Amino acid sequence: MRSLSFITADVFTDRIFGGNPLAVFPDGRGVDDATMQAIAQEMNLSETVFVLPPEQAGETRRLRIFTPAMELPFAGHPTVGTAIVLAQTGELDGPGPWDIVFGERVGPVPVRITTASADAAMTATLSSARLPTALDTVRDPAILAALLGLPERAVSGAALDPAAYSAGVPFTIVPVASRAALSAIAFDVAVWRAHLAEQPAPHIYAIAPDDADPQTIHARMFAPAMGITEDPATGGAATALAGYLFDRQRPTADRTVWTLLQGADMGRPSTIHLTADQSDGRLSAVHVGGGAVIVSRGSFTIPA
Repeated sequence: MRSLSFITADVFTDRIFGGNPLAVFPDGRGVDDATMQAIAQEMNLSETVFVLPPEQAGETRRLRIFTPAMELPFAGHPTVGTAIVLAQTGELDGPGPWDIVFGERVGPVPVRITTASADAAMTATLSSARLPTALDTVRDPAILAALLGLPERAVSGAALDPAAYSAGVPFTIVPVASRAALSAIAFDVAVWRAHLAEQPAPHIYAIAPDDADPQTIHARMFAPAMGITEDPATGGAATALAGYLFDRQRPTADRTVWTLLQGADMGRPSTIHLTADQSDGRLSAVHVGGGAVIVSRGSFTIPA
């Protein structure tokens, strides 16, 4: 038998019991795919990460990222959280700040990690390996409203239209008419199975711009295909959302920043900092950042 150590962290937050929980196995060498998936199912968190030695020149580490039901090519909260865990546990050289690169299935993902100060937690910001692109998806307000358990006007009356985008993981983005409508969502898995499960973007990201600040977006994410009933903070969805917002808002500045607030309706408030860079009127880079705090340490006993 073999003991496999792990660390858990709460990500996209600066305090324990907020944000999105993550399990990080700092040394995943020798663990086969089936065991990784079984451990992720046993942990039953949104994602579990196995850290491996680099495979390509320029990589700091390679990451394998699993939900309870599948492996993902990329995910934001595991990338940000793992970077901070490695920095805080002395796995990275030097005193920081650090510029590292994670090898993920989507490609190389650069991450900048800042050092903690007396009045601020350690934070990390990833740069997406892929720019978000639009996909075809279900856009019928009646279907999407039924999916979310809302009156049709809550979707048809939103200021923005539904659409799908992916930067490695595909999301159907569904704006709703108000923050109150977002809180009232009662996700209907039967409607999802009938209309979204086999679509190119089966994961659902519902959003509502803040009434007082259009650069602040409230969000909820539902992903039955991943084995996730609802996610407190979703960096992959945030990355996709940057493409959606860029295409609709058409910002003129070289850099546009949004604050995404997610998880409050689950009692796990999360804050994601989303940045879009542009060059010659085109989206040129997407950055997703936030904090994380270590919560616990433990080990699994698995067959050698």
